[in-house]
Amino acid sequence: QVQLVESGGGLVPTGGSLRLSCASSERTFSGVTMGWFRQAPGKEREFVASIFWIGSGTYYADSVKGRFTISRDNAKNTGYLQMNFLKPEDTAVYFCAAGLGVPYNVQTSYTHWGQGTQVTVSS
Repeated sequence: QVQLVESGGGLVPTGGSLRLSCASSERTFSGVTMGWFRQAPGKEREFVASIFWIGSGTYYADSVKGRFTISRDNAKNTGYLQMNFLKPEDTAVYFCAAGLGVPYNVQTSYTHWGQGTQVTVSS
């Protein structure tokens, strides 16, 4: 059973930065796509970013493009989401996910999920 554990969330002011981490319990992290999704109160969970295993191709939601950077360290079975220039509308619970990732922005493309980490951006 693959387990994903997110960390790094917190409270930051507008314009601040946070780095989220997603640690996998097993080596099955390699060879799969890693994705980040988020869910704000009262809203549907939405795609944020994804990174493939092969070629490390990355994709971003338009709302975070240019501000967020997804990366992964396969040797450490860990993925990251660097979030810069944070806005109040980025406030949400952030989830990491792992799976086939095709399509990359659809939740059902991912078979394993973390428990989420809260990110709050104050105005």
